[in-house]
Amino acid sequence: MARLMLYTPRTIALLAELYHPPMMPDPAPIQRVHNQLYRDGDPPYSSFQVTNGGAVLSNPVQSPGASSLAAFLPDRFQFREELSSLTHDDFAARVRKVSAQVSAARRVPLFTSMHVTLRTLVNPRSYKDSRAYLKHGMFGFDDEMEAFGREPALLGIRLVFPAAEGHPESHSLRIESFSSDARSLFIEIVSSFGPIVPNNGLAEVEANILTSYRFITEQTMRFIGGFDTAGVEPEEEE
Repeated sequence: MARLMLYTPRTIALLAELYHPPMMPDPAPIQRVHNQLYRDGDPPYSSFQVTNGGAVLSNPVQSPGASSLAAFLPDRFQFREELSSLTHDDFAARVRKVSAQVSAARRVPLFTSMHVTLRTLVNPRSYKDSRAYLKHGMFGFDDEMEAFGREPALLGIRLVFPAAEGHPESHSLRIESFSSDARSLFIEIVSSFGPIVPNNGLAEVEANILTSYRFITEQTMRFIGGFDTAGVEPEEEE
């Protein structure tokens, strides 16, 4: 377990989607919720706008590719934080709070499913290049790549964990080298959860996001650490 503390994940994207039976877009209830959040103080989103797809609450962003928004579409609530400073704990609490208020205002009877996507970066400890870690540390490849006549620009692995007894959620996990920074591993998890009844409270919404995050920071980090052993890093051809 000590190896888990050696890694410092850097979360770059937090996404959550709560699907519900299709409804006609109606921006008025969303605007009322937005106004109430302002009256309560420290609103999670500063802007309200109406799009062809539905109402959107958002915050201004500075970086290219960044986003901070909640979109209320005909068939789902969609929350996105990409390249923002929001922590996973605060994101989980925000999704629960805003979803509870909007589902009450819109009288949503049921969320048929929930999907959570988290993306993070982490640096292997024993390898300077994530491609070398994957090729030699995790996959144990030696000369096998010679079959292609050239080295791949990206290496990765995908693992799918379906729902099972004691684990009602499913997870799809990707671990890949990261083209923007050779030192970093890119990790993405897409988790799927079953129906949620808003009238029963939405604590489950927050818990689901935290479950996905723990799958990365606990199980996945332990898996990565099992291959991240000290040794001489083979030199990679340019």
